[in-house]
Amino acid sequence: MEAAGAAAVRTRHYARPGRRAVVITDLADLTGPVDGTVTLPLWLYWSGPSPAFELGVPSMRRWLYEIVLREAAGPEDMTRFLDRETLIGLWPELYLPKGVRQAWEEHHPVLRAAATASA
Repeated sequence: MEAAGAAAVRTRHYARPGRRAVVITDLADLTGPVDGTVTLPLWLYWSGPSPAFELGVPSMRRWLYEIVLREAAGPEDMTRFLDRETLIGLWPELYLPKGVRQAWEEHHPVLRAAATASA
């Protein structure tokens, strides 16, 4: 279920050279699936054995979140595939580019708090 009217901002931080990190403005808009199999579209996942991720497998769930956080072009990518509570719970474990992590933590202090609490 996609949140209607969800918004995102391009930040001053970079996901990779030439691509600014995109951050959803309200974590409550993240209402993506929490179980089952999710298949990412080509614009998010263009290499690898399969674009299908089983959310019940912790490593696959983390990998999906890392890909979407790094590659999302707008709010619809995030609201379609990410869930607020899952993101907060996974945040300390995610391997993300420094710019992506900084951008999300600046906009959402609850993520910085999650990372600090697990340290």
